[in-house]
Amino acid sequence: MANTPQAKKRIRRNERRAEINGNRVGRIRTFVKKVELALSAGDKSAAAAALAAVQPELARGVARGVLHKNTASRKFSRLTKAVSALS
Repeated sequence: MANTPQAKKRIRRNERRAEINGNRVGRIRTFVKKVELALSAGDKSAAAAALAAVQPELARGVARGVLHKNTASRKFSRLTKAVSALS
């Protein structure tokens, strides 16, 4: 259990940051799912539009520190490859 005021504040702050970061990751997952749904439906134009929306979200996740740079790069690369193979 935290004894010092600093440790108590750190616990409060960590809970708040975890909530915010969880929301950020969830938002990114939602954008990725939109691309995957369009891919499964076979709709190339919708998939391309959703892919264009995913890229800045992934970049924002990296900038905010909720995703590793290589993770975002890998996700975007795989989605791009899948969309281009849809033709």
